[in-house]
Amino acid sequence: MTISVKLPRIMIAAVGSGCGKTTVTCGLLQILKKRMPRVRAFKCGPDYIDPLFHSRVLGLPSRNLDSFLCPEDTVRYLLGADASGTDLAVLEGVMGFYDGLGGVRTEAGSYDLARITDTPVILVTDCKGMSLSAAAVIRGFSEFRRDSHICGVILNRVSPGLYPALKKQIEEETGIPVVGYVPKLTDCILESRHLGLVLPDEIAALREKMEKLAAVLEETLEVEQILSLAEKAPDLVCPEEDPACRYHTERPVRIGLARDEAFCFIYEDNLRLLRKMGAEILPFSPLRDSALPDNLDGLLLYGGYPELYAERLSQNRSLLAEIRRKINEGMPCMAECGGFMILHEEMEDLEGKSYPMAGILPGKVRYTGKLQRFGYMTLEHNADRIPAHEFHYYESDDPGTACRAVKPVSGRSWNCMHTEGGLLAGFPHLFYYGAPVTAERFLQKACLYGGKAE
Repeated sequence: MTISVKLPRIMIAAVGSGCGKTTVTCGLLQILKKRMPRVRAFKCGPDYIDPLFHSRVLGLPSRNLDSFLCPEDTVRYLLGADASGTDLAVLEGVMGFYDGLGGVRTEAGSYDLARITDTPVILVTDCKGMSLSAAAVIRGFSEFRRDSHICGVILNRVSPGLYPALKKQIEEETGIPVVGYVPKLTDCILESRHLGLVLPDEIAALREKMEKLAAVLEETLEVEQILSLAEKAPDLVCPEEDPACRYHTERPVRIGLARDEAFCFIYEDNLRLLRKMGAEILPFSPLRDSALPDNLDGLLLYGGYPELYAERLSQNRSLLAEIRRKINEGMPCMAECGGFMILHEEMEDLEGKSYPMAGILPGKVRYTGKLQRFGYMTLEHNADRIPAHEFHYYESDDPGTACRAVKPVSGRSWNCMHTEGGLLAGFPHLFYYGAPVTAERFLQKACLYGGKAE
């Protein structure tokens, strides 16, 4: 059964990467959160970094919406559920508007998400090195698909003197309203950092930068017109019931969650689904806590930046020893990327120095200095087909052989993942709303493990 939800919403998309999409999105969110108390941010695709930035620096709840990792109905459900009771949802696109799977298809890109969620789109167009030619680009993007949803344009890197005439010409040539511009910025630019890492001592400076950015954009964006476009979004038609929550544990289970600066790549929707299924989530810090929470039935070790804290993690010998003992005893553990890395005997830092880790898996994880795997794949394990994604610069002496990973367009494949005992461990990241069976089996094993301990 479906319901119709009134949800004002807008997507900020772009002609391509580096066109100013993130700058516009963050500046607009900074403006809007002062005008209305309940603004929510969403990121198209599996990226952990922008939602972390939205929540840590802007102080706004942020979630992912991914049409490869989830069925379309589930994407709509998550948007409706995560934006419930809000005044406005702002969706940030990814890459170029039509860039999707394999770079040659629109699936899983910004256009695909706009289509699935029926969301109006504002297209950020970088005008450096061109003027009226921007009209041809904008018209091309608008007409490339009949249902493009493009209803407004923001011009990036345009001088205040040129903007009025250029706005007039673009609107006459394309019929699409230009709802503001971004001048050439100097002290408000968002710099690239190590995979977007925001350290605690960076946050104050970044918040100050966001205030400066918002002050500039307050003068150059037609905020009221943008809000009017968002208000015109049709009602969101989405499932009334959670399509992924079809299982519940027989008793509450206690699940330990590694969460700190080293382990911060966490989908909040994953935790919500586990809680709905009967889990109590108990966070702990592998950097600071010498022991796991008491009476755990299972363990979650997600990704992040363990390589930046390799020495500190290695020095926490009591916690690593407890993790090794519990997993060897059969405690179920799901470990992804960074969490998978610390299960090895050794882990290198970025300088190539090795440190002892938990020692559950043989060998070492090595820093290669270049991106090893990036993007979507499907994990094939017996009859299961589980959507996943990877992004890592490390390689393992023993990546596992339990699953076959298959790229969605090229069909290229390789073996990966450990499933020995209660483990599900490897470089791939999973989104449980796209593979509820993963969460179900993990909690079933947690119930069995906890029952044996009683």
